[in-house]
Amino acid sequence: MIDSRFVFLAAFLSLIGAYGYIRDTLRGVTSPNRVTWGLWGLEGILGFVVEIQQHVGLASVMTLMLGFVPCVVIVASFKNPHSVWKIGRFDAFCGVISVAGLVFWAVVNQPTIALLSFVAADQVAALPTVRKSWLAPTTESPRVFFMGFLNCGITILTLRHFTTAGALFPGCVLVMDLLIGLIIVTRIGQRVTPRSCRPVSLEVA
Repeated sequence: MIDSRFVFLAAFLSLIGAYGYIRDTLRGVTSPNRVTWGLWGLEGILGFVVEIQQHVGLASVMTLMLGFVPCVVIVASFKNPHSVWKIGRFDAFCGVISVAGLVFWAVVNQPTIALLSFVAADQVAALPTVRKSWLAPTTESPRVFFMGFLNCGITILTLRHFTTAGALFPGCVLVMDLLIGLIIVTRIGQRVTPRSCRPVSLEVA
């Protein structure tokens, strides 16, 4: 276990990753999937509000960053028409399933089941970006995901007790961020065929 104040270092690392991703989005280099980032923003803000109500403490800073950064990314994606990734049927399907998981989380009375539902909704929301990172890795920027990985890792190390309630959500985000980052850096060096790139998925003004 490390000092709980290390969450501020984790938040700073998250901001470093976010800066690069938002900059690339504004330039039209990166094309965020709005289904993933929109739901990540919603889930992060909801999770932060709940943690504040439950007096989680400094660890809630990580959750705040998980909501704040995606919201800024979504706003940035509207500033450049070249930064829009066209939403397909798979994206819409994952979005509906994720929202359904959030609704179930909001109404269920059993804390453990509610937590599992919330985490599942977050992971399903990530699938459109996982798929896009595989098909068109050059439309993504890996640093934000690796910084998110470090953010969650540091946050987990600040926990005084490793419980399901405290470690499950950041742990799953840690694994997903690492997975997406690795997909991007490994695929970006490979020759991706035109079919895999799906250039028609990008809306160009």
